[in-house]
Amino acid sequence: MNFLKAARYFLMTNFIGKPYLRYERKRGERKIAHLTGENSPLNPPLKITAYTKEFVSSHYFKGRYVEGVKPVAWVTSGAPIEILKALGFFLIYPENHAALCGARKVQMDLIETAEKSGLSNNVCSYVRTDIGSLLSGKTPAGKLPKPDLLVACSNICQTVLHWYRMLQKYLNIPLVIIDTPFVYNEIEPHQVEYVKKQLKNSLLPVAERIAGKTLKEKDLKNVIKLSKDATELWLEILNLCAERPSPLTVFDQFVYMAPIVEMRGDKETVDYYNAMYKEVKSRVNMGKGAIKRERRRLLWDNLPIWFKMRELALKLAERGINIPISTYTYAWGELAPLMNLKKDEFEVMAKVYLSPILNRGAGQKLKAMRNMVDRFKLDGVILHSDRSCKPYSMGQMDERNKLIEEFKIPAMLLEADQNDENAYSEEQVAIRIESFFEMLGVSHG
Repeated sequence: MNFLKAARYFLMTNFIGKPYLRYERKRGERKIAHLTGENSPLNPPLKITAYTKEFVSSHYFKGRYVEGVKPVAWVTSGAPIEILKALGFFLIYPENHAALCGARKVQMDLIETAEKSGLSNNVCSYVRTDIGSLLSGKTPAGKLPKPDLLVACSNICQTVLHWYRMLQKYLNIPLVIIDTPFVYNEIEPHQVEYVKKQLKNSLLPVAERIAGKTLKEKDLKNVIKLSKDATELWLEILNLCAERPSPLTVFDQFVYMAPIVEMRGDKETVDYYNAMYKEVKSRVNMGKGAIKRERRRLLWDNLPIWFKMRELALKLAERGINIPISTYTYAWGELAPLMNLKKDEFEVMAKVYLSPILNRGAGQKLKAMRNMVDRFKLDGVILHSDRSCKPYSMGQMDERNKLIEEFKIPAMLLEADQNDENAYSEEQVAIRIESFFEMLGVSHG
């Protein structure tokens, strides 16, 4: 550790970052009441909303000064991060950073930079956003720390393998790839053993060498417990959205899910979701919904359209339509039961990271959607056919047809992209949504 950098990190994060972000939170809390006036179809957001921005911003603020203080790893969203956390790594998720750029509506300049460097516009918009940020040095986070290690796991898509090999070429640092076999039906013992060996024999030795320390079992157990606690709380929060009216919209959840992705395994994340659960539960007890007049309830499938969240939330709420849950947000909670603290830690991690929705068959996703329609008392499904996220979008046309024809559940395909505005047609989206409104019987407000 560089002691001068460590002193700078301590001073900047504790005496500059914390007071500034706290001040910004107070300003945000004062603004919240003005976000939704009497004429808005939305009720005011949770009070914890302003703190959410402070909490996530503090993570990125620490990242500006962490180089030389802690080892840094850039990881995919499906990577087994508990090992890295237990060794003291500071983690950055390029996918989350790309989503942040999209939500702040600064992504298109970065995408243009990446395309000018030679990346095709057919490449995932998350990749183009982050490569554009890497090449230009521009980011709404201020500055991303240079990683000492790259970790990619194939359980979300194959694109990340090419993406991280590209990052390795640019940054000239070690890359560890964890290969997770696709699960067609049930997880087989040999699949668990295969992933477990990679965690022990590929990831662990490299991570220990870069961290300059040996992994302690008690540290790993503690991180897994914190991950489990936060994940269970997130799942409980989402399950409260089965109440009518729902205390949250999916657009709220897309914001509130950030800590469960990029700060899983931290005590502060458990505290954050504890506080959120209490506030959401209070809303349920008061019978207060996220929107003022909840007439219909829908399921959202796939990633959000980050640059259009506010507009879509208002457009739906104006017709009394709420989306209280999505396959995407629920995916970050539904694996909590697999985190068995009494079993071997590496076996637990292997099972958990084999199980994400994108590493399982389309038939299992359809079954999950059907169950969510029943559990959350939903009236229909919007399937976001995401041009960038092909693994998530694959099979959606068949899923839509089965939902309509076999289960008699209204469903529509909404063609767009998570980050690329060039793949979004305002007119096409308006026409499809209006047609769906008619199908739901809410075409006249």
